[in-house]
Amino acid sequence: QVQLVESGGGLVQAGGSLRLSCAVSGRTISNYGMGWLRQAPGKEREFVAALSRSGGSTRYADSVKGRFTISRDGAKNTVYLQMNSLKPEDTAVYYCAASQLSTTTTVRMYNYWGQGTRVTVSS
Repeated sequence: QVQLVESGGGLVQAGGSLRLSCAVSGRTISNYGMGWLRQAPGKEREFVAALSRSGGSTRYADSVKGRFTISRDGAKNTVYLQMNSLKPEDTAVYYCAASQLSTTTTVRMYNYWGQGTRVTVSS
C-alpha cells in the first residue's frame, strides 16, 4: 500500500511563500502520477498541480500557474509544492495524492491520499 504524509503547512501573510512536502512510502513515486489538490472551507476539493511518473511533465490549475511549482526528489521519494506569491484565496487544506494516471487533473482519479496539511493566508 502507498502511504503519503504531508507537511509544511501553516499561517503566512499574503505575498509570502511556503513549501509543502509529501513523503511517500510503500512504493516509489515513479510508479504514479503525483498531484496536489486542495479543499477550501465550504468548497469542493480541486486540482492544484500534477507531476508525471517520469517527473518530466507538469500541469497546473490556472489559478496557481506561475506561482506554484510541483517537483520531486526521487532519492527521498518525496514530492514538493513550492507556493509563492500566496493569496488569501489559496487558504485551504492541501492534499498530496497518487494516481495510476500520469498527470490527471481529475480529483476522482487519484487513488491514494495523504491526511492533508492546512495552509492559511492572511490578508
